Amino acid sequence: MRYVSTRGRAPVLDFEQAMMTGLARDGGLYLPEAIPMFSADEIARFEGLPYEEVARRVTSPFVGESFSDAELRDAIARAYHGFDHVARAPLVQLAPGHHLLELFHGPTLAFKDFAMQLIGQLFQLALARSGQRVTILGATSGDTGSAAIEAFRGLSNVDVFIMYPHGRVSEVQRRQMSTPADANVHALAVDGTFDDCQARLKDLFNDHGFRDAVGLAGVNSINWARVLAQIVYYFTAAVSLGAPRREVDFTVPTGNFGDVFAGSIAKAMGLPIGKLVVATNQNDILHRALTSGEYRVGTARPSISPSMDIQVSSNFERALWLAYDHDGNAVSRLMEELKSGGFAISQGALQALRETYVSGRASEEETMAMIATIREETGEVICPHTAVAVKVAREHLRPGVPMISLSTAHPAKFPDAVEAAVGIRPPLPPHMADLFDRDERITRIANDAEAIKSLILERRTA
Repeated sequence: MRYVSTRGRAPVLDFEQAMMTGLARDGGLYLPEAIPMFSADEIARFEGLPYEEVARRVTSPFVGESFSDAELRDAIARAYHGFDHVARAPLVQLAPGHHLLELFHGPTLAFKDFAMQLIGQLFQLALARSGQRVTILGATSGDTGSAAIEAFRGLSNVDVFIMYPHGRVSEVQRRQMSTPADANVHALAVDGTFDDCQARLKDLFNDHGFRDAVGLAGVNSINWARVLAQIVYYFTAAVSLGAPRREVDFTVPTGNFGDVFAGSIAKAMGLPIGKLVVATNQNDILHRALTSGEYRVGTARPSISPSMDIQVSSNFERALWLAYDHDGNAVSRLMEELKSGGFAISQGALQALRETYVSGRASEEETMAMIATIREETGEVICPHTAVAVKVAREHLRPGVPMISLSTAHPAKFPDAVEAAVGIRPPLPPHMADLFDRDERITRIANDAEAIKSLILERRTA
């Protein structure tokens, strides 16, 4: 399998190279040159298989010869061994025709664990073969950071630096990043928004001298391996509800567009997804773009669903590349226009996007109300991001077509919001029960690329 950049001017790589590179050297994002297709019979045979086996079958065509079948199988087994539910991604029924896909049974209680635990295992295999050291730099709106830290903490050949927007993540999210005692882990509280963190990350990756000097590697959803791992649970969920014999709809709470983009790849592989619904909070740039055709950056407003407080959704570039029929020059022009505040999507590309995605939004008030409604109707307690998805999903239900809303985080990660909505403070699971007793290590840092470079050079252990 060969991987190409969305901007068309970076070297063509194999899977391992694309994974270890993260952001392409032309500033673009890697995507497979072609999407492998599964027949209806192949998809039907996923029914009743362990999650790990479906993961192997789905990811194997994308991995190609980078890792042997045995290496991939073992990496997947290690990745999901620590999840606390045998189904890994279980379904819970909310109402007739409407289900939750629980993606919070991993070690850090968020959907990011599905990808990060696997990418951690694959990174270790690759580094063991090459003898390299890497410096992992991540930007997080809350969940990516803790998942990356959990996957790479304590490794002797990896340094981990995670940037998050100071004061804009939940206390649980912050403590998950700041309390690991491992010397190779560094939590950086950046003065700014998530978009600022993401912009500084791209600045450092685009400084090729620095990038090469410290062995910079990225595990944000700019990394294709992250998206790949997330494709799997679309298959397991859909097959559980009758695919490929019937169509299934999905609603995805969306910030950086990686999770919902994974769903679009599952659809392109042959999974009969009908509606793929992009659910946004009050930071609704993606909803506005898909309805108006104008992608215009505003100011990210803090919300009770902070992982979605994003204006520049990196993975939307991948969707644009597909919508513009693999035209790297067109994507490059749009990304250049974005630096000045935004761009207009061509009519043909907008139509292509609308053939895959529909969208909706939830206000803060609607999000709070939906947490309360679900508690009253089902007894389930859901996190604010899940509530955004459920509210929007209810606007897109179709008779006879199951709707699956992605539940992306455990409610205990957002206890203040949940308690305000339903009067219940959800407890942390036993392995995290002492989180508020642990010492924190945080470095406050300016929203400045040079300051972040200096800190990395000072703190890295290599």
